[in-house]
Amino acid sequence: MKIICIGRNYADHTDELQNARPDEPVIFIKPDTAIAQSNLPFFIPEFSNNIHHEVEVLVKINRIGKHIQSKFAHKYYNEIGLGIDFTARDLQQKLKSKGLPWEKAKAFDGSAVVGKWFDKSTFGDLSTIPFALYKNGKVVQKADTSLMLWNIDEIIAHVSQFFTLKIGDVLFTGTPAGVSAVEKNDKLEGFINEQKAFSVTVK
Repeated sequence: MKIICIGRNYADHTDELQNARPDEPVIFIKPDTAIAQSNLPFFIPEFSNNIHHEVEVLVKINRIGKHIQSKFAHKYYNEIGLGIDFTARDLQQKLKSKGLPWEKAKAFDGSAVVGKWFDKSTFGDLSTIPFALYKNGKVVQKADTSLMLWNIDEIIAHVSQFFTLKIGDVLFTGTPAGVSAVEKNDKLEGFINEQKAFSVTVK
């Protein structure tokens, strides 16, 4: 399986990082080794002093697809979840300043938290799913999917033009504003549609 991530899919997050707003989805990939082990802490890696949390709605692909049209994309997933794309912001900025790829800052081991999966039928309108990230009991990121620049079906259609989607692939659909650095002993809890999806302790 592979993890396909969409960057800059919320205008407020793009603005907070002072990035240009894209005219098509920004895509990057994490390997399966990026998935954090369940019920274990997230350990801040030695190569970074500025790891940011980025909470994101997730989609799990349930069939093989290539060149999928948006109007048929809903057939390619039954489950939606919530996760964190951990980012080594200092390393990312260093690599970007040199015009280099920044996978090391996004795709390192344990950088992808994948929470519980929920049947998409429980959400009703998928275009207005609320979600939030709490850090030590306080809301630090909060949004709903109506704020996406590209919705789930549009993302699937776009991604499938370049990569064959396979059963079990996971899409990270982008993060809203409110990203910030994590510190040791922080507790991160994610909620989607008021249902708890994950809890992670930082070490």
